[in-house]
Amino acid sequence: MVSRFLASTARSAVRRSIRQPVISRSLATAIDLSAPTTQVTTLSNGLTVATEAHSHAQTATVGVWIDAGSRAETDATNGTAHFLEHMAFKGTGRRSQHGLELEVENLGAHLNAYTSREQTVYYAKSFRKDVPVAVDIISDILQNSKLEGSAIERERDVILREQQEVDKQLEEVVFDHLHAVAFQGQPLGRTILGPKENILSIKKDDLSSYIKTNYTSDRMVLVGTGGVEHEELVKLAEKHFSSLPVSSNPIPLGKQAHRQTAFVGSEVRVRDDTMPTANFAIAVEGVGWSSPDYFPMLVMQSIFGNWDRSLGASPLLSSRLSHIISSNNLANSYMSFSTSYSDTGLWGIYLVSENHLNLDDLIHFTLKEWTRMSIAPTELEVERAKNQLKASLLLSLDGTSAIAEDIGRQLVTTGRRLTPKQIENAVDAVTPAEIQRVARQYLWDKDFALAAVGRVEGILDYNRIRADMASLAY
Repeated sequence: MVSRFLASTARSAVRRSIRQPVISRSLATAIDLSAPTTQVTTLSNGLTVATEAHSHAQTATVGVWIDAGSRAETDATNGTAHFLEHMAFKGTGRRSQHGLELEVENLGAHLNAYTSREQTVYYAKSFRKDVPVAVDIISDILQNSKLEGSAIERERDVILREQQEVDKQLEEVVFDHLHAVAFQGQPLGRTILGPKENILSIKKDDLSSYIKTNYTSDRMVLVGTGGVEHEELVKLAEKHFSSLPVSSNPIPLGKQAHRQTAFVGSEVRVRDDTMPTANFAIAVEGVGWSSPDYFPMLVMQSIFGNWDRSLGASPLLSSRLSHIISSNNLANSYMSFSTSYSDTGLWGIYLVSENHLNLDDLIHFTLKEWTRMSIAPTELEVERAKNQLKASLLLSLDGTSAIAEDIGRQLVTTGRRLTPKQIENAVDAVTPAEIQRVARQYLWDKDFALAAVGRVEGILDYNRIRADMASLAY
């Protein structure tokens, strides 16, 4: 059966890039630096083909990573990219919806898709021998979707129900609000699903226009991992994707294709005293994928890490912030994050607390730890964070689909894929002095964005919190 990520997963595609560094490797690759490497070929029409072949693998993942997501929309068409993801599985000129589902099921394959703010992804996992069929199916749904009016009307209710489910997930709600205030009036500030009025009004012409504008060969990467040979995939790409249009003004992968985004120091608070907790995120402007400060910012994020009191291990955690929060019962949990886009990013922390009377202390001590990074990060905590980060980078992904996503996202966002050794070297090169430098550049005395939902009456005024961004007083 055809499976597809629900809206909550589609929106958490961005969240994954907040919680986890995008560049990751399997344990086997981390241990064996002579493991299969990534081969890259660019076709005459600009389509990039990338593979990492494993000679003994009996399964393979093939997919297309497109350098276009909700950021490529306008206010009037916001939600089109995600809507289009739904419609891709509703039949093509060659395959009916039932025929498509039956064909994928008979292959024992899995067909998936998701949309984020800057990318759209369609991929399939199949047996090695079925790779040609999988590529044919993906090319068909990308280029020949019927976009029938009746299917569009049916899908509106499906997406609205998904939106209702996502709205029940407080973390998702807070992060959408955070983007909205940090990038006010700009494409990155919009949600991926779009507002209800757009979902109800999107038409076939909107979907067709989005495809024509964004589904171009120079903005796509066809990736194959596992049981697939590079030359084989190149031939399949020439067969199935040769008719893809090319942008009128082609931009190399990894280069900025959007207008520069401006970060806005601001806040939004949605007070609801019926909720048991205050849920809020505080973030400063982070870095883009290609920034030289990308890895130092990840290491600094790793210094703070994540904490949840339900785990019962707070005295054993290395983060000084977790000790302060747990010993004073200031919060239920927190999650530090560093998310990157092509030209900007968000670096910060998401906190959940039922201690409503001490939210000011929670924020104060959190920002004091941020300030300490600008003054005196210790060598021990930096080394520990680097080791934890390398473990996360090298162990968090496993399997052909995870490796395919790693390759696709790296090539789309930076134009190249770093080797495990290059990643290890980049992390190892981060020193306490580097942490101090980036903290002074991105944290010290900087405006921030705040998004809060729930019992938020205890959060102090924005300007009072802003003063803590450069206060040396504990």
